[in-house]
Amino acid sequence: MKYILYARKSTEEDDRQVLSIEAQLVELQEYAAKEKLEIVASLCEAKTAKEPGRMKFAEMLSLIEKGKADGIISWHPDRLARNSVDGGKIIHFVDRGLIKSLKFPTFWFEPTPQGLFMLNIAFGQSKYFVDNLRENVKRGLRQKIRNGVWPGWAPVGYLNNPKTRLIDIDRAKAQKVKKLFEFYSTGRYTLKSLANWSKEKDLYGNLGKEIAVSNVQKILNNPFYIGLMKYRGEIFEGQHEPLISKKLFDKCREVMSKRGKVQEVRKYNFAFLGLMKCASCGCSITAEIQKGHNYYRCTKKKGACQEKHYLREEVLNEQIKSFLQKVSLTSQDTEKVLAALDNEQEQAKQQARSKVEILKEQLKQVEIKLGKLLDVFLTDALSTEEYAAKKQELLSQKMELQEKITDFEQKGLSWLEPAREFVKSLNQAAKLIDENNLSELPTFLKNIGSNHILRNRQLIFSPKIPYNLIAERDEANLQNLQFPQWCAG
Repeated sequence: MKYILYARKSTEEDDRQVLSIEAQLVELQEYAAKEKLEIVASLCEAKTAKEPGRMKFAEMLSLIEKGKADGIISWHPDRLARNSVDGGKIIHFVDRGLIKSLKFPTFWFEPTPQGLFMLNIAFGQSKYFVDNLRENVKRGLRQKIRNGVWPGWAPVGYLNNPKTRLIDIDRAKAQKVKKLFEFYSTGRYTLKSLANWSKEKDLYGNLGKEIAVSNVQKILNNPFYIGLMKYRGEIFEGQHEPLISKKLFDKCREVMSKRGKVQEVRKYNFAFLGLMKCASCGCSITAEIQKGHNYYRCTKKKGACQEKHYLREEVLNEQIKSFLQKVSLTSQDTEKVLAALDNEQEQAKQQARSKVEILKEQLKQVEIKLGKLLDVFLTDALSTEEYAAKKQELLSQKMELQEKITDFEQKGLSWLEPAREFVKSLNQAAKLIDENNLSELPTFLKNIGSNHILRNRQLIFSPKIPYNLIAERDEANLQNLQFPQWCAG
């Protein structure tokens, strides 16, 4: 009788169970020599048997079906099968008489009804072990995620800590990943351009693979970077340190959402298209080419409009330059205003204490709602989808409140930082005038102002005055900061 020696280890990873195959081969060869069994082939593979599809196993059955062997030597029945399909194939081959003998150093078998019954039990026990192990692993993963620990591979920008079993920030990649969010939030970068940027800056995935366009999209949509974890459609709070703010994350989602809408393909590139609305009817301002020049006019989508005149792009450009000259700050003036804002910071922190108490009370109420939501879900009053959606909404509110509390405690009132950025942007106005870069002007105007309208061929501009950013601040005191004249109204 001719036998095939079959050895298998449970994992495909080279650094785990390395000695398993070698140990099986030595033991089986000694067993075959002792029993004086003829071995015609030795097959080894490193693949789990919990699912069908093993190549060496299929090769072994093929050799037996061709009559080149009629017996199998293996360490234990669980080496042959841990699933009902492969176990059934072995039983079926015995029933057909193709397998006349099965030899195991640790298990007895004879091709009799009693032997087949015991073999079925052995295969059933092997499958039960795998199924039970799977459930235990799933339970452990669920508990891990409930404890705020990510149970899988860390996303790029983070690292799995093998000692603590927690997720740590990857200091070498974190800032580059943060840049991806900052760049995309401006609306001036595509996913493809960010993928190319990642390649230029040697930003690769944790397995050393290049970050493709799809990977960039996954990164920008992953709430892990703000301290949340999405697992099986449900959002959980994480113990790991957030890499970006929720405000930045939401801004990226907003940009992505707008780009997801079907947009008309433009034949010509008009610099100020999408910047203005009509003062009379509120319709968008469109652009067209007449006699080699770009003109802007009302779309009149709501019917007749009083604004019937066209505005030439060169004239509009001069109006914008004239406005920028009025609002621009010299470096000296910028330093004075920033210094005044710095002096306001300590006073702002004092005023923020009452606001922090209010925010903490709101945070406490959100946490109470989360607890009640879980109680309602456990009584089967909510579906899994409804629970997950409401939980995500409450966790989002919780994150926003926590960020506001941190911002107030560290910086005082939240208007300070936007005010600083606003003042710095005014210092850049003169540079834009000198460069005459039309593509940069719309973005700059949107950043420092809102509600841009066109009335009687004139651009009407509403600047985002720093003290409009926060309602709690006393306006009279703000005016003492001596912003430019146009800010005072």
